[in-house]
Amino acid sequence: MEEKDIHAEISSIRDLMERSAKFISLSGLSGVMAGIYALVGAGIGYNLLKNPGSAVNRIVPITELFVVAFAVLILSIGTGVWLSFKKAKKTGQPFWGTGSKRLLINMAIPLVSGGLFTFILIYHGHYGIVAPATLIFYGLALVSGSHYTYSGVKSLGIIEILLGLLAALTPGYGLIFWAIGFGLLHIIYGTVMHFKYDS
Repeated sequence: MEEKDIHAEISSIRDLMERSAKFISLSGLSGVMAGIYALVGAGIGYNLLKNPGSAVNRIVPITELFVVAFAVLILSIGTGVWLSFKKAKKTGQPFWGTGSKRLLINMAIPLVSGGLFTFILIYHGHYGIVAPATLIFYGLALVSGSHYTYSGVKSLGIIEILLGLLAALTPGYGLIFWAIGFGLLHIIYGTVMHFKYDS
């Protein structure tokens, strides 16, 4: 066996091992759709904050904002699962394998922690820190899960963390940073991912 053939064989084995260990069925379009949902949600949230009821009783409409955020989350997850499942089927890759399980576990720890921390912030009335906290914990989840999917996810995670820290430094602009992080960045990253891996 020639040295060129040995290198080709090793490269093939490495590629096979990477495919089995990583979740590579993540759809770029799911990122674009999640970004669109987030921008729509941010627009609705802005209107709720701008017009929170009567002039006499101007309070933060927490229940309504929670419903909007929850709807954005469910739509994003649902679309992501559906499009990734379709991509896995099309490419002949397993949708629920070792890579996807590891990705889910590693992302779940910071996401669940961040979700609970966010509820604690809301419970104590610290609304101004909610947007920065969600960006930071989401970024940590992306960095944590990036070992089990595309390498670009780590870069997105770091940008989300930095954006969250910047949002914490500039109170009153949380919704704008939230729209940039969950909306604009997802659309940009999803578009790049789509043309790099999906087409």
